Amino acid sequence: MPAVIWLEPLAGTPALSFPSNGRYTLLQKNRTFIPHLQIIPTGSVVEFPNEDPFFHNVFSLFEGKRFDLGLYEAGSSKSVTFSREGISYIFCNIHPEMSAVVIALSTPLYAMADSKDSVLLRGIPPGDYKLSVWIEGVPRSFLDSLSRTVHFSDHTVDLGVLKAPIADARTIPHTNMYGQEYAPESQSPYSPH
Repeated sequence: MPAVIWLEPLAGTPALSFPSNGRYTLLQKNRTFIPHLQIIPTGSVVEFPNEDPFFHNVFSLFEGKRFDLGLYEAGSSKSVTFSREGISYIFCNIHPEMSAVVIALSTPLYAMADSKDSVLLRGIPPGDYKLSVWIEGVPRSFLDSLSRTVHFSDHTVDLGVLKAPIADARTIPHTNMYGQEYAPESQSPYSPH
C-alpha cells in the first residue's frame, strides 16, 4: 500500500524551501494513471495526457484540489494547477477502475514507504515539526490520530512503528463525479466495447 510521511516546521523552526513549482505528468494509458501516487510542491501543474485510444474524463471531488476536466479524446491533454496543500483522489468518470492520488505539499521533508513499509528521512534540520501520515485506504480520521509533534536534534531519531488498518484502496467502491454508481461499461459511448 502506498504510504507517505511529511514534516511541517512549527514556530521557531526554519522552513526549508521546496523546489520551485514545476510541471508533472499523470499519464492515462491502458485504463491506468501512471504513476498511481505523485507528490508535488504546492502550486505545481499536473498534465493529464490521454494515451488511450478512447475518451477519458478525469475528476477529483475529494479533500485537495476539486476539478472536472470533462471528456477529452485520445492524443489530447489537459492540466490542473494544485494551488493549495492537500490530498487529491483522482478518478475517471467513465472507467471506475482508474484511480490516482496527488499529494501537494509545501515542505520538501517527505518520504514514501519502501517495499518493506519503512520510511527514512535524512537531512532534517533540528527543531520541532508536525508529523503527518497518509496511507492509501486508511480513513482520514485514523490518519489524523497518527499526527503528532516531534522534536529533531542533531542525532538520529527513531519514530518507532506506526500501525494502521490497511484495506486495498483499489477495491474500495467510489461513485462517479455526480455521486451516482458507474453505468455498466457496455452502455458507455466513450469506451471501447
